[in-house]
Amino acid sequence: MDQAAITGTGLFTPPNAISNEELVAAFNHYVDRYNTDHQAEIEAGTQAALTHSSPEFIAKASGIKSRFVVDKSGIIDPARLKPYIPERSNEEQSIQCEMAVDAAKQAMRAAQCDGSDIDAVIVACSNLQRPYPAIAIEVQSALGIGGYAFDMNVACSSATFGIAQAAGAIRDGLARRVLMVNPEICSGHLNFEDRDSHFIFGDVCTAVIIESADASSGGYLIRSTKLKTMFSNNIRNNFGFLNRADESGVGSKDKLFIQEGRKVFKEVCPAVAELITSQLAATNIPSTDLKRLWLHQANLNMNELIARKVLGRDPEAGEAPVILDEYANTSSAGSIIAFHKHHADLNAGDLGILCSFGAGYSIGSVLLEKR
Repeated sequence: MDQAAITGTGLFTPPNAISNEELVAAFNHYVDRYNTDHQAEIEAGTQAALTHSSPEFIAKASGIKSRFVVDKSGIIDPARLKPYIPERSNEEQSIQCEMAVDAAKQAMRAAQCDGSDIDAVIVACSNLQRPYPAIAIEVQSALGIGGYAFDMNVACSSATFGIAQAAGAIRDGLARRVLMVNPEICSGHLNFEDRDSHFIFGDVCTAVIIESADASSGGYLIRSTKLKTMFSNNIRNNFGFLNRADESGVGSKDKLFIQEGRKVFKEVCPAVAELITSQLAATNIPSTDLKRLWLHQANLNMNELIARKVLGRDPEAGEAPVILDEYANTSSAGSIIAFHKHHADLNAGDLGILCSFGAGYSIGSVLLEKR
C-alpha cells in the first residue's frame, strides 16, 4: 500500500480585515441602541440589558486581535451586523468555489502539478453554501480535474479528517494525488449581536495536495492519522433545510453558531492531549521528538494548555505557532494556516503534529515527518 505525503499547500486570504476596535465599536453602538429601545423592559426586570464588549476582553478571552472577512461593510454596520454576500446566478462560479480555486492553484504550484495530475477533490469545511451539486465537483470542473469529488463536514476538524480520507484513498489505490480544500466563510454563521462570540471567527480558504509518497519527493510524509468523535451539544448550529418546515423557529439564535465556551474548554483540551499522546505511543515516538505542533486555532489558552500537556512543559517560541491573533478562528482552516506559514524551517526527519478539534466533538490528528 502506498504511503501518502503532503507536497503543497495554499492560502486564500480575503482582502478585508476587521480589527477588534472596529468590531467593538459596531457592537457597542448596537448595544446602546438596543438598551435604549428596551429601556422600559429592562427597568421592569423583564429583559436584561446588554453589556459592552472591549478589545481588551476579546484579547484576554481568545488571543484574537483581528480577522479577515469576505465582506466588512455589513459586519461593522450597527444596523446590520452581518456580511453582505449577494447570491450569484447558477451560471456564475460560487463564492466557495472561487476561494477554493485560488488556494488550490497555490497548492498545485507548490506541489508542481496541475489539474490533469489530480485524481480526486475533497471540499472539507464547517459550512457549505448549498447541499448539491457538491462544491467539490464545481472545483473539480473549474480546475480541469478528472476522477471524483465530494464534500464533507466534520466542523472544525474537517481538514484533518479530509487529509485522512485522502491518505486512505491513496493507500487503497483510488487516487494517486488528491486536492483537499477548506473554504471557510465563518462570518456567515456568526451571531455578531452576541458579546460572547461576536469576535470569534474569520473567513479564509486553505488547500492541501496529498499524493503518493512513492511518486513524489520532498514535502511531509504522513506517518499516521488518528480520528475521534464524541457527541456534544456544547457547540451547535441548527441551521438546515428543515427550518422551513417549522416557521416558529426560523429566527431562533440557535440557527447560528452557539457554544458553551467554558464546558468546551474543560472537556476538549484533555481529550485532544490524550489523543495525541496515544497516537505517539502507538508509533513509539516520545513527545520530546516533536519539533512542531500545528494546532487548531480557536483559542490561545486552549492551544497553550494542549501543548503543555503533550510536551510536558511550556512550549518554546515557535513550537506551537499561533496565527489566530491575525486570522481569528477560521474553523477547519486554522491548523492548515499554521502549517502553511510555519513549516519551511524544519529539517529532513523532523516530526510534527497537525491537529484540529471542534464541534461534534471531533478531533483529528496527523503525524508528519519532513522528507
